[in-house]
Amino acid sequence: MEKKISRLTADVSLLMVSAIWGLTFVSLKNALTEIMPFSFNFYRFSIAALLMLVLAPRCIAAIKKETVFAGLLLGFFLFGGHSLQTMGLLYTTVANAGFLTGLVVVFVPLILAVLIRESPPVNAWAGALFAFAGVAVLSLGASVRLNIGDLLVILCAVCFALQLIYVGRYCHQHNILQLVFVQIVTVAILSFPPAILAEPFILPQGFSANIWLALFVTAVLATTLAFFVQATMQKYTESTHAAIVLSAEPVFAALFAALLLGEILGGRVLLGGSLVLAGMLLAEIRVFSWPRSQKLFAKRGE
Repeated sequence: MEKKISRLTADVSLLMVSAIWGLTFVSLKNALTEIMPFSFNFYRFSIAALLMLVLAPRCIAAIKKETVFAGLLLGFFLFGGHSLQTMGLLYTTVANAGFLTGLVVVFVPLILAVLIRESPPVNAWAGALFAFAGVAVLSLGASVRLNIGDLLVILCAVCFALQLIYVGRYCHQHNILQLVFVQIVTVAILSFPPAILAEPFILPQGFSANIWLALFVTAVLATTLAFFVQATMQKYTESTHAAIVLSAEPVFAALFAALLLGEILGGRVLLGGSLVLAGMLLAEIRVFSWPRSQKLFAKRGE
């Protein structure tokens, strides 16, 4: 009974994370008209790191070498995802980028199948495909034409999938606060060179209210809080299932856009949202058990 409660708590918590990430689309919409992506990411992850350092200085000061290496890997994947997505948007449409980023719900079981050489259960595949179809309906425009931008965003989805998988591995082996801190610092450091070299860098005194609001939402809620909750709750669920739950992000983005920006939710949004939710429920038809999904990681952690 305790395990079921923990699983439910994990699902609800991850759903809250996807809601927070959905909210960031609204806050970023205005901010990114005044500040470039790499510069924004540098400030976002720097603020998040400083916040964690203030809240838990003793814990962070006790970071072990093994945790640093694990956090560096997670941070590299996370930086790769954000960077490739940003570069891809220079050459493709927002609709195509949203759809292709949603491929993460399919890449997670595919990558895990390669790593452990065993296919996920049928309901996991079915849930992932339903969620993928929902993201496609939510994000696709009139047509999809594959170009260099699309390829970059596909690689972005691979990076996000790898980050999700390895969070599932490392959350059992390391202190969560320390792991999240190193991950966040890594993204901030890697974002700084392109922000300085390739963008007009803006100092904080030049920030508008829109930028500060976006930084609060993304740094405090969507980074510090959300990454901590994600890493903590993935102890109680599988990476494939976590990817399906987190794929509700575009559903929340559409809802917040309607509530806060006055955008109208058409039939396409409602259908896509229904498919995403169906995928989440489909993954829960039977007790989700993939014993070997953590076996590879468990052996490496011994």
